[in-house]
Amino acid sequence: MVLKLTIANKAYSSWSLRPWLLLAHFKIPFEEEVIFLRQPDTRERMLKVSPTGKVPALKDGSLQLWESLAILEYIAETYPQKAIWPRAKAARAHARALSCEMHAGFMALRSECPTNFRRKPHPPKNPLSAAALADVARIEAAFAQARAKYGKAGPFLYGKFSAADAMFAPVINRLYAYDIKVSAATKAYMDTVMALPAWIAWHKDGAEETQVIADYEAY
Repeated sequence: MVLKLTIANKAYSSWSLRPWLLLAHFKIPFEEEVIFLRQPDTRERMLKVSPTGKVPALKDGSLQLWESLAILEYIAETYPQKAIWPRAKAARAHARALSCEMHAGFMALRSECPTNFRRKPHPPKNPLSAAALADVARIEAAFAQARAKYGKAGPFLYGKFSAADAMFAPVINRLYAYDIKVSAATKAYMDTVMALPAWIAWHKDGAEETQVIADYEAY
């Protein structure tokens, strides 16, 4: 049975992007269902696929799974032949730690620069706060450390594209869409991710969506 992934708007849903990008990049067959945000039936429809009333949600036969990081782990277990996480134990542990940090952190940057694939790159209306700038600095340091210690075999965080790159994909959109100044090394990594066919496909779909949510466009 083919996996079914339920997501929200490709223009705005950072959490939906992560498992979608992973599945698409590794060419794992899946069906896609999009539930647009802020519609009269949005929560009702989302509750049918997720007990939290939020997406993404993955269905595999009778199993219904929610939370992006849990979905990535399930995909990794279901397709062990795919290098969803780095193969080396130390690199894999580091990638999981960094992914958990992404899952729980960087709240200032998230708040001040919402994911927006409709946005033409330009600075946010208000200068970034000290907290958001600290988030950017930590992200750049994390990228550099992962690349230096584990990523020498390729252009991604751990050499080859992995779940860790998928976890940080929305950050790449934020850095790009809000024209945030980053180092040449960070920019090169961003360009590598944004050149992926899966990224290009998501970006195209998001930019072409007709629903515009004013809250996301106000930054």
